[in-house]
Amino acid sequence: MPKAGTKIALYAGSFDPVTNGHIDVVRHAVRLADRLVLAIGVHPGKAPLFPTGERLAMLEETCVPLGREAGCEITCITFDNLVVEAAKKAGAHVLIRGLRDGTDFDYEMQMAGMNETMVPQVQTVFLPASPAVRPITATLVRQIAAMGGDVSAFVPPSVVGRLKKRFSAKA
Repeated sequence: MPKAGTKIALYAGSFDPVTNGHIDVVRHAVRLADRLVLAIGVHPGKAPLFPTGERLAMLEETCVPLGREAGCEITCITFDNLVVEAAKKAGAHVLIRGLRDGTDFDYEMQMAGMNETMVPQVQTVFLPASPAVRPITATLVRQIAAMGGDVSAFVPPSVVGRLKKRFSAKA
């Protein structure tokens, strides 16, 4: 149980794979909370490229050091229900959402409104992506990697290795 006054934020996503865009959001979010919960959404109907355990490992190896540097505890979890329910369970009162462009903004505003209606005590905070990472999406990273392209500008080095291994195994 967190101590009273602890600011807990939750940042949810599929993180399939972890990208430099995700890391950019985490780098900003650790300045806003005492504890940041990174939550991988698990949906039985979706077939991710990386299994849940590997996505958790990617988050831990790439993001936990950022939290340590900023004095923010980072924990990594999975959830298979509504993100606001995961936030309540984690004790978070803030949902972190990254924004790349106007399309993200429109979608995220709708989601924030729905989430606030369901659980008013959980506030959504939008963090704009740094210019260098705005075009990065996990979907595009997977597509480039699947076609043998160089993704080293879009993901951390450890993730580059995981992608190469994953796609060489499928060849």
